[in-house]
Amino acid sequence: MKFISFVATFMALSVYCKAQNQFGIFAGVQSNNARYLVANVEQKTKMKIGFHAGANMKIPFENKLFFAPALTYSLKGYDVTFNQFTNPPDANAKDNSTTIHTIEISPLLQFDFNNNPGHAFIRVGPSIDVQLFGKEKYNLQNGTAVSRSMNIDLSGDYGRFGASFIGQFGYETASGISIFAHYTHGVGSINNKDGGPRIYHRLFGISVGKYLKKNKIVIDTRNKQ
Repeated sequence: MKFISFVATFMALSVYCKAQNQFGIFAGVQSNNARYLVANVEQKTKMKIGFHAGANMKIPFENKLFFAPALTYSLKGYDVTFNQFTNPPDANAKDNSTTIHTIEISPLLQFDFNNNPGHAFIRVGPSIDVQLFGKEKYNLQNGTAVSRSMNIDLSGDYGRFGASFIGQFGYETASGISIFAHYTHGVGSINNKDGGPRIYHRLFGISVGKYLKKNKIVIDTRNKQ
């Protein structure tokens, strides 16, 4: 219910003050990784390349501060090598390579460094990660290779929802084109099994975006008869 309420609020804010909103799209590449802990011992991980694409809004809030919600498809994952037993993926696994399809719902705040048409900006805020589906490939101690769909569910090996904190820094041109770098710091483990590992997404990326239109507010200052 909390998740449904959040989405409803997100959509309501998208409609509110429609005359002042800027709507945009963006896409880019990212380096995926994870902080992977087994019994509080950090495991060795390697970067994987992914990509993302989404839509965002820019809603005036106060002076140079804006509400900047975004809805993003993000292809995440990680490669990990174990130095001790863990489950998931399997108590006899030596490693694991995952590819995870996610949707991020991010109610961010944006601060523009000045009011010029071209300006630098920062965005910060939380993100709810909805993990849709994924694949994992791992090798067992006996040499057997396993490839299977990840068990992502509220009662599965991996949780359906995760949480992250996002920071972005970029530049927006007068024509509405923007380029920005971003970092996602997972704060909620995606493991769902009692006694299992703690897995936190970590990723860096770069995006290019474009606002589709800019609606300006026109104030009629003429004397009315």
